[in-house]
Amino acid sequence: MRAEDNEYLTRIGPGTPMGALMRCYWLPVAKSSELEAGGAPVRMRILGENLLGFRTPEGAVGLIDHRCKHRCASLAYGRNEEGGIRCIYHGWKFDVTGQCIDMPSEPDESEFSARVRIPAAAVIEKFGLVWAYLGSQRPAPPFPLFDLDQVPEDQIEITFLHRACNWLQGLEGDIDTVHVGFLHLGGIDAQNFEKGSTNYYRQSNLTPHYEAIDTPYGAISSAYRPAGEGQLYHRVAQILFPSFTMAPQDPLGYVKLRCWLPLDDENSMLVIIDGPRPPTQAVDKEGKKLPGFFGDGDMLPHDGGWLGRYRLKQCLANNHMQSRELMKTLNYSGIMGGRVQDQAVVESMGPIADRTYETLGSSDRMIARTRRRLLKAARELAEQGASPPGAADASLYRSIRSGFITLPETTDWLAIFNEKRREWHGGPVADLERTR
Repeated sequence: MRAEDNEYLTRIGPGTPMGALMRCYWLPVAKSSELEAGGAPVRMRILGENLLGFRTPEGAVGLIDHRCKHRCASLAYGRNEEGGIRCIYHGWKFDVTGQCIDMPSEPDESEFSARVRIPAAAVIEKFGLVWAYLGSQRPAPPFPLFDLDQVPEDQIEITFLHRACNWLQGLEGDIDTVHVGFLHLGGIDAQNFEKGSTNYYRQSNLTPHYEAIDTPYGAISSAYRPAGEGQLYHRVAQILFPSFTMAPQDPLGYVKLRCWLPLDDENSMLVIIDGPRPPTQAVDKEGKKLPGFFGDGDMLPHDGGWLGRYRLKQCLANNHMQSRELMKTLNYSGIMGGRVQDQAVVESMGPIADRTYETLGSSDRMIARTRRRLLKAARELAEQGASPPGAADASLYRSIRSGFITLPETTDWLAIFNEKRREWHGGPVADLERTR
């Protein structure tokens, strides 16, 4: 990759092309439970901007610039009162839309407050999350449901994990399905698994073939390998604009979603949204959990800073608590927990990976295609004002799933996926097609 293309893809602050693309979409920024009615506001850095999330005593949610419009004192110190946040410096008060609604330091007859506003994001609460739209379009674009509305809200599980690296590194790790056989399950022989199981076939063949295809919402791929006589085991993964992924962790069809939320150029937040999942597949033939794969790491307390939420104790400063002894005796990486293993490798690349140094292989087809798609969409938005994929049409995200499936080797996996989409949709839906 050229250095200028790497810069183009990774920089997401205000005024950058990729930042403009990100601001075309709804993004999950917080758990609803983080914002207490009438409670302390929460500092958040989103797309390079320092913002304040809060819930008024009446329950309305706001995501606003943290600076008071008067003299730039931070509203993070503000009083959460009926109707909005009041600055402790001179008492100016702002509602969830950013409008100044009280200005006690000015004469009543001036009506000055009506002309004062601070930047505020459009927000929606759905599926236990606060979603924000940081773009300028009003009204905001339609909200994509991602089929999450098909899952009872009390059965949705949400996880946030801070990553001390650029958002694109994390996203590319999600759509790199071949690493599972090494980073997570490396050193475990196929014979440890029940013959005929998906883990058995994956560990029997660590060099699958790949196909990656552009879609109206992003891209889809299948990594496939032999699965017994006349059969192929497919792992189908998704990228959905701008930074959502669906990894093939479960049988094809389960509702799940991940978002790689850029906090700034060198920090990101992984947001995992899972519906009910089947019993774990990561067990050996005796039903025992695989050593070192399970566990999410140890969470540090929130420190109240702009980047102080959902940080793991395992980090670069302590080598992600890698043990060379465990590497010899327990698991491939010497790191405990699949999510910590993922975090270690993407953070080890540096705050922003130097992609000019890379040598991509055949297993990186989906990564290369995703980069091209993102570059093309960001350039067309910047140069032509063209709406990027899915930004204006939320229906594109319907009936999109990931997962693994075993099929006869003569069967077209994409045709089967299209059949499944109609099943999930409960009616006709446009087929995904291979294009040159």
